[in-house]
Amino acid sequence: MLLFALNASRPFAESVAKVLGVELSPHEERDFEDGEHKARPLASVRGRDVYVIQSLHGGPDESVNDKICRLLFFLGAMRENGASRVTAVIPYLAYARKDRQTKLRDPVTTRYMALLLEAVGTDAVMTLEVHNIVAFQNAFRCRSIHLDTRRLFAERAKALVGDGPVVVASPDPGGVKRAQLFRERLEYVLGRAVGGAFMEKRRSADVVTGNLLVGDVAGATVLVIDDLISTGGTMARAAEACLAQGAAKVYAFAAHGLFVGDANRVLADPRLAKSFITDTVPPFRLDPAVARDHIEVISAAPLFAEAIRRCHEGGSISELLEGRS
Repeated sequence: MLLFALNASRPFAESVAKVLGVELSPHEERDFEDGEHKARPLASVRGRDVYVIQSLHGGPDESVNDKICRLLFFLGAMRENGASRVTAVIPYLAYARKDRQTKLRDPVTTRYMALLLEAVGTDAVMTLEVHNIVAFQNAFRCRSIHLDTRRLFAERAKALVGDGPVVVASPDPGGVKRAQLFRERLEYVLGRAVGGAFMEKRRSADVVTGNLLVGDVAGATVLVIDDLISTGGTMARAAEACLAQGAAKVYAFAAHGLFVGDANRVLADPRLAKSFITDTVPPFRLDPAVARDHIEVISAAPLFAEAIRRCHEGGSISELLEGRS
């Protein structure tokens, strides 16, 4: 096995490599004066099982599209130079939210991303907590490996809720299955029943409406689970609705923290007791004080490391995500 990481995602990849007990394989990245670039491995990949780590979030130094282009060319170079299997490890997968046509003549960018990755010879794509797992799996003809945050967040949640009542909530109907899976994992960890709830949500022209809350949250610690936090508005709406129905505290859990727009103000709102994310996207857009006081980062590197190990050795990803040990 060889593990590579493009420079933009090197800190995360180093954490993955440390857990795996391997060194990142050397590579070269060059930027040219005309804006073009080149990346190549500096170790032979012929006949090897190759994993390339690149998270496709925008910033701080490269755009989303720059990172996609660099990743595609580097994956193509692996195939060009004889790698036996090429796996793109993409902690945050860009353009995954646009998975269907909601308006006339809309693009379906999830499918286009799949076409691009497959076109350069990618054998498998591994990512964490996409917006719609069904759309993700149906978009790819190559192997798609979807990881989730159940194991990452359940133990931390156990320390938050104590012995009181607890409810796992989805901030929209589309995330009910994600919340259900996390709820089942938390019930196992706590050894007792956990309640469920979900919020109404409608989006049109980037305006979000809907404030109906389904589920009993009175007196409970509520854990709102989602795939990502963008501006924080969805989490804030959910917290407001839960507290209005008598919730004791509301915590936000999301795999990816993009933190765009007015996120600094929203996340500092005391109605959200705290927000938990992983390190798939560094919280570089947040003010340091907000990041320190209102955000906790839980590393996804151990999860990715074990998933890579199992892929290389032919182990079970399902057991990794769903196993009780």
